[in-house]
Amino acid sequence: MAATTALPKPFSSSSSSSSYQPPDDYEYDVFLSFSGEDTRKNFTDRLYHALTKAGFRTFGDDEKIERGQYHSSLILQAIQVSRIFLIVFSKNYASSRWCLEELVEILRCRRWSNQMVVPIFYDVSPSDMCNQFEQAFGEHGDNVSIWGRALTEFANISRLNLESTADGDEAEFIRKIILYISPLKIFSKTFSSSSFSSSSSNQPHDDYEYDVFLSFRGEDTRKNFTDHLYYALTEAGIHTFRDDEEIRKGEELSSEILRAIRGSRMSIIVFSKNYASSRWCLEELVEIMECRKRLKQIVVPIFYDVYPSFVRNQLGSFEEAFVEHEKRYLLDKDKVFRWRRALTEAASLNGWDISNCDRHEADLIRKVIQFILSRLDNKYLFVALYPVGVEAHMKDMTSLLCVGANDVRMVGILGMGGTGKTTIAKAIYNEFYLHFEGRSFLGNVRETSRQHGLVHLQKQLLSKTLRTKKIEVSSVDSGIIMIQERFRHKRVLVIVDDVDHLEQLNAIARSRDWFGLGSRVIITTRDEQLLKNLQVDGVYRAKQMGDSESLELFSWHAFGNEYPAEGFMDISTSVVAYSGGLPLALEVLGSFLFKRSMQEWNCALEKLKRIPHDKVQEKLRISFDALSDDTYKDTFLDISCFFIGMDKNYVVQILDGCDFFAEIGISVLIQRCLLTVDERNKLMMHDLLRDMGREIVRENYPKEPGKRSRLWLQEEVIDILTLHKGMEGVEGLTLKLPTSEVNFNTKRSEVNFDTKTFIKMERLRLLQLDYAQLTGDYEYLSKELRWLRWHGCPLKFIPNNFYPRKIVAIDLRYSNLREVWKDPKLLNKLEVLNLSHSHDLTRTPDFSRLPNLKKFILKDCTSLFEVHQSIGDLVKIVLVNLKGCKNLRSLPRSLYKLKSLETLILSDCSNIDNLANDLGEMECLTTLRMDNTAIRTVPSTINRLKNLKHFSLCGCKGSQPKTWSSYFLSLISPSEFPKSLNILLDSVQGLSSLKELCLSDCDLSDGTIPKGLGSLRALQSLDLQGNKFHALPSSLGGLSRLRRLILDNNKELQSIPDLPTSLNSLHARNCTALERMPNVSKISSMETLFLTNCHKLVEIPGLDKMLKYFGILHMEGCNNITSTFKQSILQECTMSRVGNMFSIFLPSDDIPNCFMYKDEGPSVCFEVPHITDLNMAGFVVCTVYSPCASNGNLVSQNLLSISVVNHTKNISQTSRQITADVVISSEDHLWLGNVSKGEFNLEGGDKVKVIVDFGAGFIVKKIGVSLLYDGVLDGKV
Repeated sequence: MAATTALPKPFSSSSSSSSYQPPDDYEYDVFLSFSGEDTRKNFTDRLYHALTKAGFRTFGDDEKIERGQYHSSLILQAIQVSRIFLIVFSKNYASSRWCLEELVEILRCRRWSNQMVVPIFYDVSPSDMCNQFEQAFGEHGDNVSIWGRALTEFANISRLNLESTADGDEAEFIRKIILYISPLKIFSKTFSSSSFSSSSSNQPHDDYEYDVFLSFRGEDTRKNFTDHLYYALTEAGIHTFRDDEEIRKGEELSSEILRAIRGSRMSIIVFSKNYASSRWCLEELVEIMECRKRLKQIVVPIFYDVYPSFVRNQLGSFEEAFVEHEKRYLLDKDKVFRWRRALTEAASLNGWDISNCDRHEADLIRKVIQFILSRLDNKYLFVALYPVGVEAHMKDMTSLLCVGANDVRMVGILGMGGTGKTTIAKAIYNEFYLHFEGRSFLGNVRETSRQHGLVHLQKQLLSKTLRTKKIEVSSVDSGIIMIQERFRHKRVLVIVDDVDHLEQLNAIARSRDWFGLGSRVIITTRDEQLLKNLQVDGVYRAKQMGDSESLELFSWHAFGNEYPAEGFMDISTSVVAYSGGLPLALEVLGSFLFKRSMQEWNCALEKLKRIPHDKVQEKLRISFDALSDDTYKDTFLDISCFFIGMDKNYVVQILDGCDFFAEIGISVLIQRCLLTVDERNKLMMHDLLRDMGREIVRENYPKEPGKRSRLWLQEEVIDILTLHKGMEGVEGLTLKLPTSEVNFNTKRSEVNFDTKTFIKMERLRLLQLDYAQLTGDYEYLSKELRWLRWHGCPLKFIPNNFYPRKIVAIDLRYSNLREVWKDPKLLNKLEVLNLSHSHDLTRTPDFSRLPNLKKFILKDCTSLFEVHQSIGDLVKIVLVNLKGCKNLRSLPRSLYKLKSLETLILSDCSNIDNLANDLGEMECLTTLRMDNTAIRTVPSTINRLKNLKHFSLCGCKGSQPKTWSSYFLSLISPSEFPKSLNILLDSVQGLSSLKELCLSDCDLSDGTIPKGLGSLRALQSLDLQGNKFHALPSSLGGLSRLRRLILDNNKELQSIPDLPTSLNSLHARNCTALERMPNVSKISSMETLFLTNCHKLVEIPGLDKMLKYFGILHMEGCNNITSTFKQSILQECTMSRVGNMFSIFLPSDDIPNCFMYKDEGPSVCFEVPHITDLNMAGFVVCTVYSPCASNGNLVSQNLLSISVVNHTKNISQTSRQITADVVISSEDHLWLGNVSKGEFNLEGGDKVKVIVDFGAGFIVKKIGVSLLYDGVLDGKV
């Protein structure tokens, strides 16, 4: 390397006399220096874009910036506030005077502040660089010397070369550049790396003996300020050397003092009135300032009861001291000069001036401690190579943490393996750790505690938080005491990553009392029960990524870019869909497929459908292996192979029959993030967790499927059943034959298996054989069966020799059964019997042989005419579903003896015309549905059903006369054949628990609406559609829990009274006489409003104030609404609706003027403008549409979609897909919807095309788009 040349200090635009210091917080992560002539339109442009997308704040020098004779101050300032310099050397780099001036300034900054330089050689050889640039240098005259030295120095340090690093592949080269500098990433102080090294010849050493050297005048401050400061530093874990004047002897500094100064990371100088009177203090100061220059140590002055200007200019007591020094050292004026210069330099540095120390001393000390910790502890954690989506997690976590609050708060981050819990925790650490006196990130606690024990964890916590290695812990109990004593009065941030046992938390963070006020403890785990045991203040559930973010993250790893390469979009989308939004899978699979051919991609994707990637499997399996109980593991494997998407309660019954104690087992799986239960009570599992479970089964016998415990692949099952390969290890088998192989007239398939196949399957518990045929003796089937699902069973009755004594659930839907058993067998264990859609079944079985039956389901058994009277003996029955049994005329009286029955469904039993008065005896009944029956009277005893929550009589208009004589009788005596349910009027008042009431299409008029409706205080849903009343009772306003009100097709309804403020959804479609609506301004919970074809409606009072809460508004066909009302809706929507999605339909034939970008047809093209002072939040879309052909105002359920083609980024995405009931009308209508920025990630300069598709049957005639910036529309509104 060339000899170091004396360079002036870096340029500063400040007039301050203080010497240059590197900035506390760099404004840019990367400064990109390049020759635009060579690389702007190709390599550098792509590099800049890749850096930006990877999270680097990058300043890209552009030679188009107007410059004078000297370098632009903008460029010079950008260089000074950048952490990393990427210098792209190319053939014409030295031809640019500005590039060379940048290079010299970069060299200056590097020498003064250790900023990092990474030379990149693009189409030029480093070894020949100086020779190649000689001709260019000849054009620049006097500056050649300093430019040449800068070039030579940078040519001899570590560099990246296009040819040697990536074999000339630019995309690969850019990817490797980002990989090379990623550990140095700051990413806005949140997504950063620990530290970086510089190749400067004057860099500080790493092994310091002390954190801080404290220089002070003892007689001024030892017994007050300095003493307090020293103990505060020590308490904060800052290893501090405090000079004691008593050890001073002679004229020179002792070797101990010199060693302490040189062995300290930073020095704090406490200037006081008599500081300059001590020659030892001045000698210390000279050495401190020399170390600052030579070793880049940090120096911080504190002015204690003395003005900084007095110190800087040696005035007052400092002047008096130097008068004495000059007298004493007449023969050594250089010494005095060094002292003066050191004082001037030190006093010019940034520091603290405490002029009123008694009042602000404690506050000053706190600020000093925080400053020192920020300088000593500036080791950020590396978060992610491509931190896509992390910021969204950060926002949610920040709201949970409430870092500014003074309480002690514990927060959990919960999620299945691979969801990015650790990544989120690291990002949080980087964002907030400077707010705390102590901090510690304990990574991979699960593995650390397993290998090294809990004491090691405790030592880690103590040493990291207190910043000392001198920690001795003899036992877990003593470690707990130490943590309590050391942290009880300290504000700390503790992150405990990947906890899997409660004992780990008990050892390091069991109680809030262990930590000082303002402390925060964050735990990442896959086990929700641990967080419950700790009673955390909040839980953040790490969610899977959305489609757009998933594709971006995958693309960075697979292509080194934010979107797929040309020709790879479709297959990339398939891989992303397979990954299910799991960051781990996206990263692993993206890296695995990087630089592979299309053929390899296709092969890999096919393999993944059968065998998961080993790295993904390894990570996910941790949760499975951590299950301590074999029954939990069996429960997980059974569900992953057979029961995904099934009702939880149903599966619990089956697995309880296997002695798996499924209720607690499923609860544990949910807590361990291995399983979820959706809003319909269905068991759901991430596809990769499902594949993980199946792979655990497969890997035991990868080549012999017949020996596996569970079989689910159709081709393997058919092979095993056909070739008799089934072995005794098989516990579960599922076969769902394709519908193409089934004759639905006979419900038979051509696939036939011999029952002897099952001889060896003695452990078979779970069997599914949809639409298969079995021939042979049924006694060969396993006696261990607990679950039999055989849809399309071809048998006329169940054979006598099939006697599964342990069977829990029989599901024979769509069977050919005429009766269940010829000779009923005692099945003590049977709890669920489902024979739905068995159209030949005429009677139910004798229930006396099924004493423990709980659920009996016979939906759509259209030939059923008799329910066996023994049904009254079922003391455990909770569900009887006879929906659609049209031939059933009556129910046995014994049915009403079922004290345990909770749900009775008789809907669409069109021949049932009455219920016995014994109905009131069914004390546990919660749900009674009798829609579309011939029932004309409801027993008065219904009001004794105090637990009834759901009651439905939709379409019950009473039975019609059956004969001409009865028809004539109805004319002369209409009271004998009531057309509406008058008897109901007084009955409903006693139903105090009722939550849902359906009385649609019951011919209710003004006189027959139940007057007791207002007394149903628990009511949440009320359906009165299709009736004949003109008005509703005002008592509806008192239903304080009502959420849903349905009034559709009430053609005579003229007004709606005041509604309860709890209402969430109002449906009043096709109320053609409706003229008046109540004021809705106070119904803040309202989200959906359907008013289609309310032709007489003029306005809705207060609606404009409520639109910010709305999700859906339908007013198609409301052609009488005023233009003022319509304009208020449009203006409010486009001004206030950012973030919350909405869909609004109005009558109109033109796009409002407030939309900036408009065009004819379904698409519009525009360029997203650059607006520096505002952040884009999304955009609003408006379309004018009409049907292809009128269909008499019918409704079509269509899938509306919004697509964006980004020509700049060469990517096309469809994000918003809305299922909407679109009215088919001959008139034009307007639709408005909005899209958040996150769905398409548009940026200034992007040239895009927005497309709206209404689906089949509709034409989009016009379109408009307006961009939204921080809640402000960019248009004229």
